[in-house]
Amino acid sequence: MTEDEALSALRGNDAVAAARAEGVLWEMWHRSGDHELDALLREGIAMIERRDLVEAEAIFARLIGRAPAFAEGWNKRATVRFVAENYEGSIADCQETLRRNPHHFGALSGQGLCYMALGRHREAAAMFRRALVVHPRLGGVRHNLAAALGEAVRGNGH
Repeated sequence: MTEDEALSALRGNDAVAAARAEGVLWEMWHRSGDHELDALLREGIAMIERRDLVEAEAIFARLIGRAPAFAEGWNKRATVRFVAENYEGSIADCQETLRRNPHHFGALSGQGLCYMALGRHREAAAMFRRALVVHPRLGGVRHNLAAALGEAVRGNGH
């Protein structure tokens, strides 16, 4: 399955095919084409799982320094920064991810979550909508979109 076929399957009528396609996309996005870089990515992910955010961020910074074109390095550092409540830093990394991979529904959703945390609900809603265009079956994103829109209507969004 190619990336284009997987992206198409996300928007198709077959839920099983869409779920399989999502898994295929994550596998593709986690492969840089260089075994050393992939090992560094796995090491950083292990640090996130251990909640060693300082070390995880350092590993992803090294990965980005060595392979700035590899979108997933930026996306994983965005994740670390989100967990550490560095929302502006996370947004910047999501933007770098999306420059390299505009279909990265994880970065689209993650950037939306950062905007929510900052009280920027209209911007959050825009990111959640973009994520749902790529992957309409993301129930959590649909829920987050509704929450962002509710806050924006109440006048709590920018």
